[in-house]
Amino acid sequence: MSVNDSALGQETVYPDHYNPTLLFPIARAEGRALLGATYPETVNQGVDIWHIFELSWLDRSGKPVVAVGRMTLPADSPYLIESKSLKLYFNSLNFETFADPDAFLAVVIKDLSAAAQAPVQLELLGVDELTTHLPQGIYLDGLATTQSPSPTEPDASLLMLAEGTSEIVEETLYSNLLRSNCPVTGQPDWGTVFIRYRGAKLCQSSLLTYIISYRKHSGFHEQCVEQIFADIWQYLKPEALAVHAQYTRRGGLDINPCRTSDLRWLPQVTRLARQ
Repeated sequence: MSVNDSALGQETVYPDHYNPTLLFPIARAEGRALLGATYPETVNQGVDIWHIFELSWLDRSGKPVVAVGRMTLPADSPYLIESKSLKLYFNSLNFETFADPDAFLAVVIKDLSAAAQAPVQLELLGVDELTTHLPQGIYLDGLATTQSPSPTEPDASLLMLAEGTSEIVEETLYSNLLRSNCPVTGQPDWGTVFIRYRGAKLCQSSLLTYIISYRKHSGFHEQCVEQIFADIWQYLKPEALAVHAQYTRRGGLDINPCRTSDLRWLPQVTRLARQ
């Protein structure tokens, strides 16, 4: 099946009965094939962290329970789960009765893991637990770009090392200017992207220009992060690299993909103000 067969972009009736068949998996291989035959194996290494803000079910007395869910999919799972299908699936649980939160988790984790064909984690948070944090790192958005007007499709040749230095650095840079488009609906997706790397110092203005070049690019959140990772890895050849993006919430969900060459660099994903 193609993503065009999913509920994404179509008028939808929201379910009021439990229905795990609503979950629509998308093969990760489809997006990775677009990276070319030489993409780094480390693009499979990392996680996709989702926050589900519209999570509810009924307790034994029929009283609604609400929570925030933090779902973690391994990046080496054969499938990601399309976001609208995930929203519809969680809506289908709103009128189902569970003996306790553990019973709810058992059902949901089984369904999500079956869709992704890999172990999926889900933890429940209180609605007030997920407070916002300030991003940490070197802020890029005040810099001038290396091209004017800025390109609107990603081009890895925009990436450059800093001139006149052989310095090896380890640092984290971030930008709020990541924007791409859903490949099915064309709706814009906004995010904050973090790049942590160790290696020859890169040109920060070229990195910002490259990030801005995604503004008309069509790709799912996970695919954009993997392309950014692959391009930096191949063109700038760092010793170690982690790329993660924290996308703004849509439909009660936010998506936070991370790809890393060093699993010790997996971030503690927090909630930013735009989420």
